[in-house]
Amino acid sequence: MAALVKVTSDGGLGVPPGQQVFFRSFFALPVILLWLAARGQLRVGLKTHRPMGHFYRGIVGTTSMALGFWALALLPFPEVTAIGYAAPLLVVIFAAMFLGEDVRIFRLGMVGLGLTGVLIVLSPQLGTSGAQDPLRTLGAILALGAACCAALAQIFVRKLVQEERISAIVFWFSVTSTVLGLATLPFGWVLPDPQTAALLVMTGFLGGLGQILLTSAYRFADASLVAPFEYSSMVLALLIGWFIFGEAPTRVVVTGATLVILAGILIIWRERQLGIERTRQRKAMTPQG
Repeated sequence: MAALVKVTSDGGLGVPPGQQVFFRSFFALPVILLWLAARGQLRVGLKTHRPMGHFYRGIVGTTSMALGFWALALLPFPEVTAIGYAAPLLVVIFAAMFLGEDVRIFRLGMVGLGLTGVLIVLSPQLGTSGAQDPLRTLGAILALGAACCAALAQIFVRKLVQEERISAIVFWFSVTSTVLGLATLPFGWVLPDPQTAALLVMTGFLGGLGQILLTSAYRFADASLVAPFEYSSMVLALLIGWFIFGEAPTRVVVTGATLVILAGILIIWRERQLGIERTRQRKAMTPQG
């Protein structure tokens, strides 16, 4: 999906991010609705008790999407992917700030390691040598802003899941981002040719399918098992960048991404170990017989 966004942004007519957000969101809706219908949740799955919670989550999530799409037009594919890995690390910080979650020394250390990797990826674009391309610098700032907004969106989701169904969260986010994307129409949409239009529609189908597959994955397996697979996107980004966009990965990007991925996986591993320990303690405290 991200590769198609990049193709339609810096090739052909140069579709603006707001228009890309609209197509990505609007054409995801039929896929999501079919999924809900197949599960027999079309009626109950769309009910909500917190419409404003969905709205605020939608604003932050849509902002993240738009900034990420804009960054893809300005930076190599692997760089945007690597910077995006800052989001789960920032979730740890924001969860402590806004949700009062207890963050231990190990997690803080791993967050520090991961953010060091992000800074390494950013360093060529945000250095002080004066040789930076202003557009690439802007792209790096946009990608980092997208990661921050994505992390904030996850905080909203953590609050919503306490009262709302996952299906409602997925559906109402797509609705909100569709409306917000459409609101950018006066700011310079372009009339795409048939090929570009088909690619834009495909971003919606793939985006909706991705949401469904990820949601289903978390239904059938523990988060500690599913979450590490997110980092496989770095391998895909390197391959797509190399073979489709002719973007050779730099040593800086590979080094920084490796640190970020290592930190993320260690956090997931540590949380799994703590979860196992908490389960053992509960079993030990449960009266037997």
